[in-house]
Amino acid sequence: MSTRVSQVRHIVVDHQHDGQRIDNFLLGVLDGVPRSHVYRLLRSGQVRVDGGRVKPHRRLRGGETVRVPPVKSEERVVRRPPDDLLRRLRDAIISEDADYLIIDKPAGLPAHSGSGADFGVIEVVRAWERHDYVELAHRLDRDTSGIMLLAKSRQALLRAQDAFASGEAGKRYLALCCGAWRGGSREVRDSLVIEREDGERRVRTGDDGKTAVSEFVPLTTTRWATLCEVRIGTGRMHQIRAHAESIGHPVAGDRKYGDRQLQRAVRERGQLRRLFLHAHRLALPATGTFPPVLAESPLPDELRAVMTRLEAAR
Repeated sequence: MSTRVSQVRHIVVDHQHDGQRIDNFLLGVLDGVPRSHVYRLLRSGQVRVDGGRVKPHRRLRGGETVRVPPVKSEERVVRRPPDDLLRRLRDAIISEDADYLIIDKPAGLPAHSGSGADFGVIEVVRAWERHDYVELAHRLDRDTSGIMLLAKSRQALLRAQDAFASGEAGKRYLALCCGAWRGGSREVRDSLVIEREDGERRVRTGDDGKTAVSEFVPLTTTRWATLCEVRIGTGRMHQIRAHAESIGHPVAGDRKYGDRQLQRAVRERGQLRRLFLHAHRLALPATGTFPPVLAESPLPDELRAVMTRLEAAR
């Protein structure tokens, strides 16, 4: 039995993909090809831009030519997300206009497939087959719930990414911080470094890292933990979780960061079953022809119930 192999393609980058990373470009072009295989193609040098090898983070420029190597049909894994997941995310739409789709992401669903997940937000949204173009404008950790912004054009994507990179985007989270909180708001300006530990990525504070700023504003205090609004001026990986740990108040339900004894006290008294971190507000300023964006998402019922139990605990 023969295996069908696609042909080499040479694709000229148009204005819609100007500035896009080559790995994300290939994931769109090689529909159904696993992310891991796309990265193998890049590492092996089979993908070329204007004849040269490129790394996954390389950004394309309009007019460049991308060599897309042949892919065996058996390397394509085209699967449709379950109907209940398609409906669940459709019901989670906060708002949609000509530029953006805003979703209230449930905890447990990653931004994209990989690391043991067959589907993420972007795969589910694309499976609706309602949008000619749709890309993640930013990401949330798998176990974090709340507002996710998806762009419906390349121009809208770049506008959002510029706002995130410059710190002009207003991002606010609700985080339950373990332990007895003392005083008022705290601003944390510790730089963050990504490391690998037992095959998993973990973030630590360190002068050799990238600048990160988080402001913790206490809202509701209990004996065991304090609900904080966290305002971030940067968007580093695990930023809130690492900063919360660095000040001795890890995010409740975090199995990667924080003191186990502190975590256990909150988990048991609040009957907490997930990471208590929720993206509850996102704002983008008006720029050019784009109007301002404002989205809000209340604390999920399951997390409200945790707060009620903690407030009643002795």
